[in-house]
Parts: sequence; C-alpha cells; structure tokens
Amino acid sequence: MEIEKKLEFLGKAAQYDLCGEACSPMVHRLKDDLGRWLYPAVLPDGKRVVLLKVLLTNACVNDCLYCANRAGRDCPRMAFTPEELASTFDALWRRGLVKGLFLSSAVDGKPDDVMARMIAVAEIIRRRYGFPGYIHLKVIPGASKAAVEALARWATRISVNLEAPSPEALKRIAPAKNFTENLFAPIAWIKELVEEGKVLLPAGQTTQFMVGPGGEKDQELLRLAQSLYRDFGLRRVYYSAFQPIPDTPFEDHPPTPAWRENRLYQADFLIRRYGFTVEELPFDSEGNLSREGDPKLLWALKHPEFFPVEINTADYYQLLRVPGIGPRSARRIISARRKGNINCLEDLKRLGIVTKRAAPFITLKGKKPTFQMSLI
Repeated sequence: MEIEKKLEFLGKAAQYDLCGEACSPMVHRLKDDLGRWLYPAVLPDGKRVVLLKVLLTNACVNDCLYCANRAGRDCPRMAFTPEELASTFDALWRRGLVKGLFLSSAVDGKPDDVMARMIAVAEIIRRRYGFPGYIHLKVIPGASKAAVEALARWATRISVNLEAPSPEALKRIAPAKNFTENLFAPIAWIKELVEEGKVLLPAGQTTQFMVGPGGEKDQELLRLAQSLYRDFGLRRVYYSAFQPIPDTPFEDHPPTPAWRENRLYQADFLIRRYGFTVEELPFDSEGNLSREGDPKLLWALKHPEFFPVEINTADYYQLLRVPGIGPRSARRIISARRKGNINCLEDLKRLGIVTKRAAPFITLKGKKPTFQMSLI
C-alpha cells in the first residue's frame, strides 16, 4: 500500500510537466482502476500511448514562487527509491497499462545526486527489466554536463524546463535559478552530445515555459522558441498557462487565460511547421498575440497582396499561407492535382481543407468561390 500511495501522490504531483500533444497540464489525464495517474501522449512518430508520468520526489530545496513543490510550502513530501519506481513501472508495463515513462523530480539535494537517482531508475528499467520503449527524462536545473550525458544515454527524449524566456523574467518567478548556467547551458550540451554521437536521443529534446507570472511577452517567448528550433534542434516547445496554487507567493496572482496558451501554440505551429518567422506574426503594440483571431488568419487579413492563391498552381509554401490549409492538406492538394484540376470547394473539403476559412483567400481555376468570413 505504501508504493500505491506514493504512485498516486507523485503521479498527481507530475501534472504540471507537459509531455505530449495536450496543450494543458489538466486535460487528458486519467486514472486506472487503482487510482494511479496515467497520461495519454503522442510520441514523435505520431503514435498515441499511455505514459506513467511521475516525480521521483516532490521534496525540494528550491523556492520557486509559483511551484506546488517549493521548499516554503506546507505540504506532504514523498519519494521513491530507484528500485521502487523501476519495479513499479515494470509491473505496470507487463500488465499492459503503460507503454512508456515520463520521469521528473523536485530537487531535494544536490542536482547531480537527484540526477544519479533518476539515472538509476532508467538503467534498472532498461538493463534489468529489458524495457525497450519510450523514456522521457527531465534534466534537473544546475546538473553538471557529465550528469546530463549520463541521463541522456538511457532516454528516448530529454528535456530542460526553461520556465521563462529571459533572465529577467526568470528572476520574477524563480529568483534562485540562473537562466544561463542552470537552464540554457544544458540545452546546448544536449545538442553537442547528439552531434558528437555520444548519445542517440531518437526523440530529441524539448522545453517548457510557464506563461504569465514572469511578465513575459508572447513575442519574447516565440522569438526564443524560434531560436531553439533553428539553432538547437528542439522538437517541441510547450507553453503552460499559469494557474495559482494555494500557499505560494503567487496564490493571488491572476491565472493566465486559456486563450493565450492556445494562441501561443497556434503561433508556435506556424514557426515550426508552416515556414513563418516571428517577425511576420501579428503582435499588438505590447508584443502579445490577439485574442480576437488566430495568428495565421490575422496575418492573411493584413497581407492582401499575397492573395488570392490559385489552388491549382500554388506551391507547397504558398498553400501553407492559406487559412484552413495545413501541411497534411497542402500535400494532399499537390497529390490530387496530379490527377486533374481541383474545381470546387467540395473537392477541397474532401481533401481535409477547412473551406470556410480558405475560401476568402483562394481561387479555383481563376474563379473566387462563394464564402462567408469567420475570425475564429
């Protein structure tokens, strides 16, 4: 029963770390028949699997102002030993309840000591229990390069939570952490280790931002995300809308609205998959995205010179600029054109295009289709 209690408690404590396609830490988690928190996630190859997402411990020496596990908060503390967690995961895996592991931890001592225990969990799972599947491991802030390399040897994916887009924003939410040394340096180390062939990391590395309490602007977040994708090869950047937690210094801070998190994900997709740059995105005078419409649609409305796009002749990147057309549907259009012209909106609808969005910005064989504008 002690192990079950730890699994329930430390599984729930891991809810704030994002690990899949879900855009909120509070959605898509579920309980198995014993009350343990399990998390459906989308792996890099597109497969949906259930992960055991858990903390090694929630005891922490850090006092980050927003965090449920901060040292100054009066709450129960628990910890797994590496043997306990590894054997527990193995039992869940062999019963078919989980297909992978997402392991993070609070910092209950020296960062490298915490990392050593996380490494031990992964090594036992791989070597003793022969688990060949997906393991996502979090880097502890302040860990050494040697510890990061040792952790990465056992991981499918590894991540470092930057939390904020600048040293100034980080100081507002986690005054004791050094942005460059504790958080950004490990991202560069991981890139270097992969390039040198010292670790494989088939699913690469990711990061996560806490959105809201640091006073950061959307433009700051997305500019850094663009650099992380372009210069450091990150696979994903996650955005977590701040929600106040009782008995923390930010308990009375207003929550970040869900629409802001959603807009950041929409803009991030434009950078990561649609060929947009941060400089092209429509920010307001404060450097934030608009609540009123998604950034791709607002860009299109501000650039009438680019439209209309002729569906039957446009190249892939021209098609991606059309609202309602994404990478997959753009490829379908190009494939369908090899068999003949696309003549009407019904043809586009069959290819997966959101025609209500696309119609104002396209022509079909030189003619504009009938449409009704929507900003949502």
